[in-house]
Amino acid sequence: MNRHRAVPARRLALLAIACLVSAPSVRAQQPRPPAHASPQARDAAPSDALTDTATLGAFLDGGFQQFIEELHVRSAVVAVVKDGRVLYARGYGYDDLAKQKPVDPATSLFRIGSTSKLFTWTAVMQLVQQGKLDLDADVNTYLKDFKIPPAFGKPITLRNLMTHSPGFEDGALGYLISNDSTRVKSIEQTLEKHRPSSVRAPGVLSSYSNYGAALAGLIVQNVSGVPFNEYIRRNIFDPLGMHHATFQEPVPADLLPDLVTASAYENGVYTAKPFEYVGGFRPAGSASMSALDATHFMIAHLQDGRYESNRILDSATAERMHARTFANDPRLPGMALGFYEQRMNGVRVIGHEGDTQYFHTALFIVPDAQVGIFLSYVGTGAEPMREGILRSFFDRYFPAQPVAIAAAPDSFAKTAAKYAGAYRFARHSWTKIDKALLFAGSSIQVAVLPKEGRLMVTGLGDHPDQFAPIGNGLFAQVDGDATIGFTQDSSGAVTALSVDGLPFMGTERVPWHDSPSLWHFLLGISTLVFLAGLTTMFYRRRQIKELPADQKRIVRLALVAGLWYFLTLIVLGAVIASTISELGGAIPRSLDIALAMPIVFVLLTLALLLGLVRVWQRSHWRVGRRIQFTTFVLAAVFVSLFFANWNLLGWRFG
Repeated sequence: MNRHRAVPARRLALLAIACLVSAPSVRAQQPRPPAHASPQARDAAPSDALTDTATLGAFLDGGFQQFIEELHVRSAVVAVVKDGRVLYARGYGYDDLAKQKPVDPATSLFRIGSTSKLFTWTAVMQLVQQGKLDLDADVNTYLKDFKIPPAFGKPITLRNLMTHSPGFEDGALGYLISNDSTRVKSIEQTLEKHRPSSVRAPGVLSSYSNYGAALAGLIVQNVSGVPFNEYIRRNIFDPLGMHHATFQEPVPADLLPDLVTASAYENGVYTAKPFEYVGGFRPAGSASMSALDATHFMIAHLQDGRYESNRILDSATAERMHARTFANDPRLPGMALGFYEQRMNGVRVIGHEGDTQYFHTALFIVPDAQVGIFLSYVGTGAEPMREGILRSFFDRYFPAQPVAIAAAPDSFAKTAAKYAGAYRFARHSWTKIDKALLFAGSSIQVAVLPKEGRLMVTGLGDHPDQFAPIGNGLFAQVDGDATIGFTQDSSGAVTALSVDGLPFMGTERVPWHDSPSLWHFLLGISTLVFLAGLTTMFYRRRQIKELPADQKRIVRLALVAGLWYFLTLIVLGAVIASTISELGGAIPRSLDIALAMPIVFVLLTLALLLGLVRVWQRSHWRVGRRIQFTTFVLAAVFVSLFFANWNLLGWRFG
C-alpha cells in the first residue's frame, strides 16, 4: 500500500505475497517540468473550484472512466468531503459480477485493507483519552497470554506501534491472508504463534508492521474487555452512523448482499475471486465499508473527533493524534499517531492507503483545508489508478507552486560520492523464509552523475530517475515530484535513504553479504562450474570407469551433487511458481517437501569436502584435475551458503 511508484513487474509476484493487506506501493509519477515544490509545507487553501460540485463530479468521472477502461477495473467508488459535508460521491461498475448490481456509494462494501488501521489507532486513542492506556508504557502491561521481549534493552510502547517503529522484522508467508475460513484463528492465537523477532531498538526507524497494528488491536480488546470487532462497532461505527461498515469476516449476513466481490481481469474476461480472510491480523486490515460511511469517519477527524452531535474523540486527543510524532528524516513527511503524512504539492495531507490482493483503497484528509477524499476499487495490476486519481485531484484543487532547482555546485561530484551505494527497505524478514524475497527483488541503487550534478536512483520504480540537490542531503526528482533525503551518523557516514512518500518505510544500507547482485553472481558462477564439471564427467565416463574404487566414489559423488543442484533449482522454482497464489495464507505440502532438497545438497557438499581432503592428501589425479575438482567443491560451498543466507535451509516459517 502507500505511496511509492509501481514496482517492476518481475518483482510483483513475490512482493504481492509479502505485501498483502498493507504493502507499500511505489508512487506513480506523472511527467512534469524540471521544477519542484518546496519541501516546506504551504498554505492548504484549496481552489475555489472545489465547491463547484458539478465540475468536481465531471472531473472525477472523467478520471475514473479513463483508468477503468485502461486498467480493466470492474468496480470503483469515490467520495469527497469539505467543511463537514459530502461534496460528491459516486460508484462505478458493478459490485457483483453475476447480479450486475451497480456500485452504490451508500451501501456497497469495499475491502479497505490497511486503511482499516486508522480505526484501530482511533480506538487506541479513545482508551488513551480515558486514561486506560499510556502511549509510553511497555505494551506488556496490557498483554495477558504472551509477552513481547524488550528490544535492545528498551520496552516496546504503543507509541512505537502507532509510528511503525517497534523494531520488528516483517513476515507474511503462510499466515497473513487466506482464502480458507478454517485457517482463521483468534487474534491472541495468531499473534502468539507468529511473533516476529526484534531486529533494532524501538523508536529508531519507521518500518511498516502489520503485526504491530494487530498487537494494538489486541490491546484494545484486552483493556476494554470487549472483543475487538464489537469494540469498533460500539465505539466508532455506531456513533458515526456507519451502518454499512464492519471488521467481521465474513461480513454479517445483513451486509452480505452489498459486499463488492473480488475479481481479476484474466484472458479477456473478469473472473470472480474468493473472499480474502485477514484472520487474526484483522485489526491491521479486515474492514469492509461503503464510501459514504468512510466519509463519516473523515468528517469526524476533520472536525477533531466530532460527527454531527456525536464525538469519538475530544478535540485535544484528535489534535494529538494528527500531529507529527516521528520521522525517519525530520525534513520529510513523517508519522502522526497512526496516520501518516504526505506532502501533495506542498500541502500537508494525512491518511492511509490499503491493499489486499484484489482491492485498493486510499483515505486522505487535509486538516487545514477541511477536505477529505476516499476512493476504493477492485483490480489486479491496477495500482496506478489510485496514485493517478490522487495526483490529478491535488494538481487541480491544490495546484503546486513550483520552485526551480538550482544548478549543483562544482564540488558536487566529490561531496555526493558518500551517497552512492545500495539501499533497501528495512521492512523484511531476517530469520524466516520470507527473507528469500529479497533475493528475487532488487535494491535501490544510487549513483553519482558528476557532469549533470545529479544522482541517478534505480529501484524506486520501473525506470531510473535523476535527482538534483536542493539542500544538505536532500534531492528532488527532476521529472517528477518525489524528494529523497539521506541520513548520516555522527561520523558523517550515510546510513539510510528516506523517500518523502514513504514515511513508514525506512531504508538501510545493504550489507555486502546480503547484496542480491553478489549472490546472483556467485550463483551464476557456481552454475557454470557445475555445468562444466558435469560435461567433463560425461565425456570422461570411460576413464572414470577405470579409476580405483575410492576415486570413482568421489567422482560419482560429484556427479550426484551436480545433478542434485539442478534438480533442486528446478523443483523449488516449479513449486513456488505453481503455488505462489497460496503462499500468503498457507505453506503448501509441496514446498515443505521441496525444502528438504537444499538440506540434502548441504550433506552432499560436506561429503565432497571430505573427498577433497582425500584427493589432496593422497595426490589423486594430476594437479590440474585436482584444481578443477576443488573449484567444483567451492561452487558447492557457495551454493550451500546461498541456501543458508536466504533462509532456505530447513523450514523457517513464521
